[in-house]
Formats: sequence, structure tokens, C-alpha cells
Amino acid sequence: MKKLAFTLFTLLALSACKDEVGTQDWCEAMDQTPKTKWNAQTAVDYAKHCVILNPVGSDAWCNQLENKPKADWSTNDAASYAKHCIF
Repeated sequence: MKKLAFTLFTLLALSACKDEVGTQDWCEAMDQTPKTKWNAQTAVDYAKHCVILNPVGSDAWCNQLENKPKADWSTNDAASYAKHCIF
């Protein structure tokens, strides 16, 4: 039972280390990844977050969100702002 709990905890902890989709670090990592290893969703996410919009957590993204009324922020916007722009 302890092994199972430890294994689940380890997998959860390791998955938390992965870059969040749309962040500056994720965009940079995708730039280094061969396009042949991308799937369709990865290509869509890259185009949306790294080409069309500013990457989450970038200075431009933080400034853009600061100018947006707080009532218009989504839950994800608020969490990403706190994680990438404040801390």
C-alpha cells in the first residue's frame, strides 16, 4: 500500500514539473522540439499562445491582463496572473 501511495505521489509531483501550455518557457521548449514530434493539439496551442497571442506570463501578457477589468478575468487568468506575474 505504501509503494502504491508513493508511486502515485511521485507521478503527480513529476507531472507538476512540466511547463504549463502557453507559457514563455513552454513556447521556448516547443521551439527546440522538432515539428515532427508535435501533434495537432500542440500545433494549435503553439499558434494560439506563441504566435497569435502573447505567451502566458510574459511582460506583455501581464500588462495586457492588468489593463483588463478584473470582472472580465477568468479563473485561469487569475491563477496564471498570480503564478507568473506576482510570484
